[in-house]
Amino acid sequence: MKGIRMDERNRWKTSLPSNQGRLVQRNGSRWRNAGRGLVLAALLAWGLPAAAAPEPTLEQLLVEAEAIRSGDPVAFRQLLREINGRATKADKGQKAQIEYLNAYALAFSGRFNDAIKAAQALLKPEYSPDIQIRAGALIVNNYAGTRQFVEGLRQLEETLTLLPQATDESLKIHVAVAAAVLYNQIGQYEHGVRFADQVLETSKVPRELCFAGFQKAEAQFFLGELSNDDQALKAVIDGCQANKEVVLANLARQVLAQKWASQGQRRKAISLLQAHLAEIEGTRYPRLVGETHALLAQYLLEEQDIRAAEDHANRATALSANIAFSSPLVSAYRTLYEIAERRSDKVQALVQYRKYAEADRAYLNEVNARELAYQIVRQETLQKTQQISALDQKNQVLQLQQKVDQQAAQNTRLIVILLILLIASIGYWAFKIKRVQLSLKKMAETDALTGICNRHHFTIRAERALAECARNGEQAALIMFDLDHFKNINDRFGHGTGDWALKEVAEASKGFCRRIDVLGRLGGEEFAILMYGCDLRAASRVAEDCRVRLAQIETRETGHVFAITGSFGVTSTQQSGYSLAKLLSQADKQLYRAKHAGRNRVCIYDAEQESARATSNVLEMPHRDRAEHLGA
Repeated sequence: MKGIRMDERNRWKTSLPSNQGRLVQRNGSRWRNAGRGLVLAALLAWGLPAAAAPEPTLEQLLVEAEAIRSGDPVAFRQLLREINGRATKADKGQKAQIEYLNAYALAFSGRFNDAIKAAQALLKPEYSPDIQIRAGALIVNNYAGTRQFVEGLRQLEETLTLLPQATDESLKIHVAVAAAVLYNQIGQYEHGVRFADQVLETSKVPRELCFAGFQKAEAQFFLGELSNDDQALKAVIDGCQANKEVVLANLARQVLAQKWASQGQRRKAISLLQAHLAEIEGTRYPRLVGETHALLAQYLLEEQDIRAAEDHANRATALSANIAFSSPLVSAYRTLYEIAERRSDKVQALVQYRKYAEADRAYLNEVNARELAYQIVRQETLQKTQQISALDQKNQVLQLQQKVDQQAAQNTRLIVILLILLIASIGYWAFKIKRVQLSLKKMAETDALTGICNRHHFTIRAERALAECARNGEQAALIMFDLDHFKNINDRFGHGTGDWALKEVAEASKGFCRRIDVLGRLGGEEFAILMYGCDLRAASRVAEDCRVRLAQIETRETGHVFAITGSFGVTSTQQSGYSLAKLLSQADKQLYRAKHAGRNRVCIYDAEQESARATSNVLEMPHRDRAEHLGA
């Protein structure tokens, strides 16, 4: 969740006198007492001296501070100063709570490292499990804010182990929200949805529902699972606004704006963000402000409002220290670069492009770091689980051995041998089953002759890659090629030589594929390569290089001398869309065009040329056939 820290619902509820002493929320730094004016008026009317309004107790101040933390940051800071001034009179539990609130204030102001140090001081055994859990959840959120994801996941695991000791059941909800925040930051949105659902299913506190609702909406947006109906997201925004969670309400509006923009409703998205821009800037929350300006810059540029786009982009980059390693910063620099290009300002365009490239590289490194952090901690957790399991098994064996030793040494040795055999047998069969599973999986996905993807597995991987390209707005290209006169090779030199040729072609093709590309044998002597993030021009160069490489294959080791060549057809998503079937169809047409043009060549799909060629074919028909064709 972009740095906002949600905490446990107020568990120090206090029943105050209903008329003369019932306190309500602060407005700025002045206390308002419901009924106080009526009491004073009554005393004056009867000619009695008016009593001084009772000063709120420290416990009452703590209750109010817990209630307004992120809902009214200015009032919270003023209230916290008053609490700190009376901290010397606090008991042990109140002092721990004050230290926690001070750590929270540091986090909300963006001083995450200081907040982590302050919260870590509360993890000592002398503090109650409840305060340790609250501090642990705050540390988790701050590690997310400082991009220290490994430490954040470790702290989350430690905090989860403390939950059974909690006396306050609401802390489970509190930790679930922290977990949802962290997993969304890491990009593990499935886990973010899972923890957010735990809160939504168990909590009835509006503030907690606001936090969990936003986390779920954010995760679903990035998973592409957000409902087309805006009502659920608008309900989250209204709920956060009603609870004075201004930052969360506007973060949810960002999600809604991005959803609308992705659906082509950019003007609607711009209006939403501009309508609440003053409120957003009033929060003084750097990440929210910077990302809002970056989104406005991107959408306004797409709507050709260059001056406004430049203004918002400059305001976003001015906050670069607070939105580093983020896609909005990349977007802001890209906007400035595109504006400079449109103005033909080559010097400024180069400057902005360098900044854009550096920000983009930093963002990609950040994404990789998130995934690595998740895998590291996941592996550590697995190792710990295995160690605990091994220790449990060892303890069981020792207890059994102790009992058996009382009976007879011979029985002890026999039991130990049986246990060892049992463990070895389980391990052996587990190993065998795993090998069989891997073997079956490989057989199902791999072409037995060439070792590359078979048609079925190629289709699955290619469709998955195309869907990802479509979501990310990236291009992809498809290369299809067929070996020339392959039947003659089989007929003249035998199928063994033909199989050798297919293997050599597959091996040569691998050299032109990156790890993210998909290479497959579609059948017979027909192959295909789906190139992720590659445009038509780059794919054409790869196809030409591959064609040249195939022609250079040395066939003497088979005992025969013959040429291996291929005819290639190339298309891209820019030309053919993101449908695999359409890509295959149009690449196949170009392949056969290469065949008819003399083989051993690359033909590239061009929509305009194809249309012109179709028209030319119709015009070349006899008059009667052309009329029938046009009529059809």
